[in-house]
Amino acid sequence: MQRWRGYDATPGGWGRSVVTIGVFDGVHKGHQATIAHTVTRARESGVQSVVLTFDPHPAEVVRPGSHPAVLTEPARKAELIEALGTDVLCVVPFTPEFSRLPAEEFVHDILVAHLHAAGVVVGSNFRFGHKAAGDVALLERLGRTFGFGVEGAPLVAESGTVFSSTYIRSCVDAGDVGAAAAALGRPHRLEGVVVRGDQRGRELGFPTANLLCHRYAAVPADGIYAARLIRRGRPEPLMAAVSIGTNPTFSGRERRVEAYVLDFDGDLYGERLALDFVAHLRGQIRYQGVDPLIAQIRQDVERTRRALA
Repeated sequence: MQRWRGYDATPGGWGRSVVTIGVFDGVHKGHQATIAHTVTRARESGVQSVVLTFDPHPAEVVRPGSHPAVLTEPARKAELIEALGTDVLCVVPFTPEFSRLPAEEFVHDILVAHLHAAGVVVGSNFRFGHKAAGDVALLERLGRTFGFGVEGAPLVAESGTVFSSTYIRSCVDAGDVGAAAAALGRPHRLEGVVVRGDQRGRELGFPTANLLCHRYAAVPADGIYAARLIRRGRPEPLMAAVSIGTNPTFSGRERRVEAYVLDFDGDLYGERLALDFVAHLRGQIRYQGVDPLIAQIRQDVERTRRALA
């Protein structure tokens, strides 16, 4: 898959393409269906498939301070999009100037002049251009003018629930990692670098890897989780019991993500890791002393082992 930074990176002699447009945070089942349809249409037409997305999230530029929690970091999102067979991932820097581009100019400058779109596939709720003035109906009218077809991909739903990035963020925020996984088609992943903590876990007999995550990362609700821990360059994931919260037994104030890695004796400091959340085991509890806490951790470890077996 080719990766372009900005649509002006389109190479000379670029032919026609079928394009899909969106933020695609999470690359959930709905996104997967739209992108897969785009790839299929491109192959049927003998042209290239292009996924056009944006960085940073448009909400942060249009309404500063409103950046939503991020379900997939850029590198992870690119991997997931590539796995769907996409030919080109074009990441457009979303600047204040770009946000003011009228809908008609968005279509002419990007889809027509640069990407030479033969077809465009978007979700049925797609909006574009300055103040989100453009919709699928306008895109269809402009397509007739400029000679490209438009398909509005239906939203994907199961059991009456429409899958969207907003819905998945709400699941993660509530600690319902099972529902998030059902919408994503895979476990929700949290990435970060292992940093030094208070060393309290080591004193209790359960040393933990403290994960420093991106400021906008979608961190699940406080609680204890069973997760698979992925190390770069290591094919086999490890089992981890993950604590998210402020360590209430020790009157902590800083919210942390701490992973106790089962059956592991090594040093993870400085490594960039990923946690795939499989199950929520329980909420955070304040214990009256260390002994009941250690007893509970032992139970959490066994429950983690069963959940990941």
